[in-house]
Amino acid sequence: MNEVSFHNFRVSAAQAIANAHLQSAIDGATLKFRNGRRAMLADLPDVEAMRDHFKAMRSATLAHLTDYLEQFECNARAAGAQVHWARDAAEAQQIVIGIARQHGAQLAVKAKSMTTEEIHLNAALAEAGITSVETDLGEWIVQLAAEAPAHIVVPALHKTRQQVAELFSREVGKPLSADDIPTLTAEARRALREKFLAAQIGISGANLGVAETGSIVLVTNEGNGRMVSSVPPVHVAVMGIEKLCPTWDDAAVWLELLARSSTGQPLSVYTTVLTGPARPDDPDGPRELHIVLYDGGRSRLIGTSYEEVLQCIRCGACLNHCPVYQEAGGHAYGHAYSGPIGAVLVPLLLGLEQYEALPHASSLCGACLEVCPARIDLPRMLLDLRAEEVTHGIIAPPEQAIEKSAAWLLRHRRLFNLLTDLGRVFQRPLVRHGGLWLPRRLNPAQERQLPSLAPRSFHDLWEELAAEEAAPAPVARRRLPSRRTTVTLAGLSLLPLALLWRLLRRKGGKRR
Repeated sequence: MNEVSFHNFRVSAAQAIANAHLQSAIDGATLKFRNGRRAMLADLPDVEAMRDHFKAMRSATLAHLTDYLEQFECNARAAGAQVHWARDAAEAQQIVIGIARQHGAQLAVKAKSMTTEEIHLNAALAEAGITSVETDLGEWIVQLAAEAPAHIVVPALHKTRQQVAELFSREVGKPLSADDIPTLTAEARRALREKFLAAQIGISGANLGVAETGSIVLVTNEGNGRMVSSVPPVHVAVMGIEKLCPTWDDAAVWLELLARSSTGQPLSVYTTVLTGPARPDDPDGPRELHIVLYDGGRSRLIGTSYEEVLQCIRCGACLNHCPVYQEAGGHAYGHAYSGPIGAVLVPLLLGLEQYEALPHASSLCGACLEVCPARIDLPRMLLDLRAEEVTHGIIAPPEQAIEKSAAWLLRHRRLFNLLTDLGRVFQRPLVRHGGLWLPRRLNPAQERQLPSLAPRSFHDLWEELAAEEAAPAPVARRRLPSRRTTVTLAGLSLLPLALLWRLLRRKGGKRR
């Protein structure tokens, strides 16, 4: 478990900000997804009503989750699947390892799965002597690099094609050019197909489960998901218990919103439905299908103010619109779940003490709430988690001292006003172009220039405006000219007479 303290997050974020390639990659990918989402949602006749319906469906499902889980289990078993229950990551790992050992499996192929990333399944399989190969291209790249995914949807977002070529060259044992993309993908396809054919077990997650039939649905943009779930004789799907919907009508709405919100597609390239293992007359498919229903702390959230976070469908839209994610990148969050959803979900599932910085990794701009297909109020939960940190004393002592001092100062307005007035005076030698020039060691914003204090506080301006509005309107009366104006007007009116008198005097002089 990676502890993400304030210091760790700031260091990782600073490294990400200084990485020009990473910044360019994040900007390019998230901009593409944002534009695609906007265009695809515009095609739906009444997308806001659909989102409201989806929100209500997810909320109702969670309110009766036990009933739907029992219905799902009953129908999945009736279809021939074997259903397992895992309370935590250790139990989930042991269930998968046990199934693999039961069939003598030494090689497992995996489809992209955030839930298996959450339980660190690859590491557990390796310790058990079982080789696990990621077959999603992005996941395979980060596995070869021994790194975690940088994005929920685009795990290798942070890698350059030169880095990918180097990784592939090392894997296939021959040099590959970074400029020859078709050859790179062809070599990846060739290497992974060998794994598909040799593997004794296939492993995936599940984007959703349908209670009325006991089916699981896999949504991918590569054919690896179907290869993993059809070529090996045994398939294991690890699914979070919250990923349920009651009916196929509900599943249709889920799928309509998922791809549009995620990558800006009307539907993902491959949508695979597994209802039990292969039948005798099926041309392919696993002889055994195992579904692991994973809790991992989710049941603790039911009935709490955080239950809403379980409505997430892992589309990644909140990451694509989050200004903090776009600067800090995914690895700064210390977990496969990054961005706004990770900042809420990871502390709730794995402990606020270990991930104290994540609730603060947000500008609270509200973009995540605006774009979430389920309208999950992540900003509210981020504030609630921050409040919990204060209540339970989780914030580091220096941070606590600063915040307590600020709170005390804000309660004493006269002292606060005095200090800000003094600040306006003493800041003058440090003001440059509307901001404060401070040595790096003294600048809490590090790379960012702090703004200078305004000449007058907003509070003062607001009180002045309120006083003007409260003052009685002056009585309208005719405005008389002032004495100075009267004298001026009188002088102007006498000017022609003076000029005429002067002219007559000149003429009289000439006659003499």
